[in-house]
Amino acid sequence: MEFRQLRTFETVTRTGTVTAAANVLGIAPSSVSEQIRVLEKSVGVALFDRGPRGMTLTPAGERMRDWAHRLLDQAEQARREVAEAAPLLRLGALESIAATHVPPVLARLAARRPDLRVRVASDRTRDELLGEVAAGRLDAALVLDTGTWLGELGFEPPPAALAFVDLEPVPLALVAAPGHPLGGRARIAGEDLRGHRLLVNAAACSFRLAGDRLLGAEVEQVRVGGVAVIRAWTEQGLGVALLPFFAVADQLAAGSLIRLALDAPDLTLRLVWRPDRESLPGLREVLYAAAAPTSSPGPGSVADPAPHPAAAPGPASAPTPARAVATTTTALPAR
Repeated sequence: MEFRQLRTFETVTRTGTVTAAANVLGIAPSSVSEQIRVLEKSVGVALFDRGPRGMTLTPAGERMRDWAHRLLDQAEQARREVAEAAPLLRLGALESIAATHVPPVLARLAARRPDLRVRVASDRTRDELLGEVAAGRLDAALVLDTGTWLGELGFEPPPAALAFVDLEPVPLALVAAPGHPLGGRARIAGEDLRGHRLLVNAAACSFRLAGDRLLGAEVEQVRVGGVAVIRAWTEQGLGVALLPFFAVADQLAAGSLIRLALDAPDLTLRLVWRPDRESLPGLREVLYAAAAPTSSPGPGSVADPAPHPAAAPGPASAPTPARAVATTTTALPAR
């Protein structure tokens, strides 16, 4: 078993076909097929079921995928340490929260680990971010979700064990242009929005998923674009919008938008990572630094991450993230 075979195997699992993997790796499809055959021969079992629509993992292949991720990650960590390169955190974040919520995380990281280099990827969708965390191309990602398990907002997590911790609530606001007929009501419900248009982004957008959960089919949805476009159209009276409060706070203060009295549950800023990477030097420290401290930690919250001069936590206090596809919240212990 060689690292190049494991890397080829991981690429096929990610892309789904030999041809696509060959394009990513820059080698011939026949070379990809040969490396997979040699790897299967070395472990003595078939790793893929091959069909007209591509290649799917066998149960043995699912187990090999986890091992391949772990071994490739450790090899990359060894390369960095031998080369004496500064530790690198590869953090992903949704573009909508990169400007407002990522800078405090980076500030905490800088204060705790001044030697740490951080590379932020904010030009990807939520599904792409989670896929890259699962594949090991990102160390962690900040996404928006709700509830007690990953994907409860309404999206499908990738087929890999992921752990997460909730950092802070992200309030939502239903907004409209001044003079909107619902603006004077003390409270409104979903049925009050019948006959009004809800301006939305793509179907996978977190705010649109939140609107689907909250309003269902009570209101007509009109797709117009990203947050900035939705906000601008709403200011012109072309519809109402359910957006994060931070994205409309300035407009509400200036009076170009008003907040409608709909009780909208908060979303949650969620830090997601692969639990099998926690053993890599530095990553656990990064998770503590990225997590905002809370005054009274409990289920779904993060204990105060300030270091304490205590012995290293034993099995009773160490995090034990679930290995299921849709994991429950992982609470990090006090350090």
